[in-house]
Amino acid sequence: MMRIAIFGTGLLGTSVGLALRAAGFKGSIVGWNRSRGQAETALAMGAIDSIGADAIATAKASQVVLLAVPIFATLDLMEQLALVLGPEHLLTDVGSTKAQITESAGRLFNTPDRAAFLPGHPMAGKERGGANLGDANLFRGAVWLFTDNPLWERSPQSADLAKIWREWVIGMGARTIDLGPQRHDELVAWVSHLPQFTATALSALLESEVGDAPELKHVGGRALREMTRLGASPWSVWRDIAHTNTDAIAAALQALEQSLAHIRENLRTPELRDEFEKANRFRRE
Repeated sequence: MMRIAIFGTGLLGTSVGLALRAAGFKGSIVGWNRSRGQAETALAMGAIDSIGADAIATAKASQVVLLAVPIFATLDLMEQLALVLGPEHLLTDVGSTKAQITESAGRLFNTPDRAAFLPGHPMAGKERGGANLGDANLFRGAVWLFTDNPLWERSPQSADLAKIWREWVIGMGARTIDLGPQRHDELVAWVSHLPQFTATALSALLESEVGDAPELKHVGGRALREMTRLGASPWSVWRDIAHTNTDAIAAALQALEQSLAHIRENLRTPELRDEFEKANRFRRE
């Protein structure tokens, strides 16, 4: 594998380019981005070797195309690329939800005459985006999830590319785990999406209640910073996640509402101690 195209040179796309170079990848890395400024930043950082002017031409000239864009943009690009790429190509992505992407992959790709699609999701990131925050070590020690496809045998060449891509993911320092798409979305609703929306709700509430208090930056300490860090995350990314994993996120939020109500109702009873003990046990494990 000598030619990789990264569609989306924001935080994740730029970090992939930097991590590949750090892992010893010697081939060509081309970046494509709707915002040329982000691509130019990635180029200046050494994450990519060149900037692709046209998405279709850039994809066709590559062996592996990584879609590192928001989910709706990923789904749109999948539709565009399905008709122009062949079995000598592999597409993969970094989307935070997998059910719709995996369904589209089964409909559009993974046939003998079309490219293969390997849905992926690195459990790594930062609360803010942008190429300038790209980090070669972002994936080190992280889990990179895949919702694999049982039809690789229909396209041995694509299967080889998928195997090689997985090896490079490990080379970037990540551990790989395979999950079914529905199970993936259920799990990340609890461990990723629930923390985000909790931080968003808390940060928005604080902004409404005490955001104009001049003492806030002095009174609010580490606990406030840690609990509201994710409040800086961009709506443009989380809108797509909320739209494509609505039921699982809603169920997790409802469970949290019930847990908060239970705590509120037991502020002066021993059951509050039980909640702290369960929370401590989770953190120890």
